[in-house]
Amino acid sequence: MASGIPYTPKPATDIFTPYQTDIDRRRCTRTKPMKVLALGLGRTGTASLRAALNELGYNDTYHMMNASVENPPDCLCWMDAFAAKYEGKGTFGRQEWDALLGHCMAVCDWPAVAFAKELIEAYPEAKVIITTRDVDSWHASVMKTVNWRANDPELKAVANFDWGAGLYYPMLRKFWDHFFYGDFENRGKERFNDYYKEIRETVPAGNLLEFRVSSGWRPLCEYLGEPVPETPFPRSNDAEQFVERCRTQNRKQMMNVLFRAMVVGVPVLATFLFFTNLLNIVEIHGSGVLFN
Repeated sequence: MASGIPYTPKPATDIFTPYQTDIDRRRCTRTKPMKVLALGLGRTGTASLRAALNELGYNDTYHMMNASVENPPDCLCWMDAFAAKYEGKGTFGRQEWDALLGHCMAVCDWPAVAFAKELIEAYPEAKVIITTRDVDSWHASVMKTVNWRANDPELKAVANFDWGAGLYYPMLRKFWDHFFYGDFENRGKERFNDYYKEIRETVPAGNLLEFRVSSGWRPLCEYLGEPVPETPFPRSNDAEQFVERCRTQNRKQMMNVLFRAMVVGVPVLATFLFFTNLLNIVEIHGSGVLFN
């Protein structure tokens, strides 16, 4: 637990986000082989690639959605990884990666890209893929989506009260500040170019596929040695869908907070009023006794 942040269970009152599981990955181990490291930056088609890899049988393919929506306690492991790599606190090696990603046969998207070197070292047998796109269109897309989310005042506010948001938002900010030097708007393109250069220099050409999702199934399946599906290649998570999904998530988490306040707060208020009234009665009767 390099970050020093303890695990806390999901409140029973979080009824508006029933799809969020509560698995403490720190206690898990590897159950499936890691076969693919898809280390392209987010907003290069990683959500589509995740769907494609899952369709090919690489279940599960880890994505930021795992931590942000599906199982928020994953964020604790990512915070441990950030603390170890960027803050010099503790260690995060193969055992910790297996705990976090042990149920997965592939990984993609951020925050995994912040640990590309570490993942390549931990899983040398895995094939590496980098999804990519034009840097200018990528930067414009991220500005409208993930950079907006990392600075979303609604998310920041609800994170003070909601279990899932309280786990996710600090991790997202930690990633954004460490990976993009705290200035995505001005340094994002620089980081994009440097990052892809590092991957190309690190991974042998025979173990690296540079992939654009617009190319469809064939180059991906040929690289992985898989048959080409008859279904169309998945297309998902455009900018409008991203923003709408995030705003919907905010609303559901706000409703969790309000419901918990009603369930916990109303009985507490009733108890307070009861005892306040009781003390007043005792005080009145006590005064009557003194005057008699």
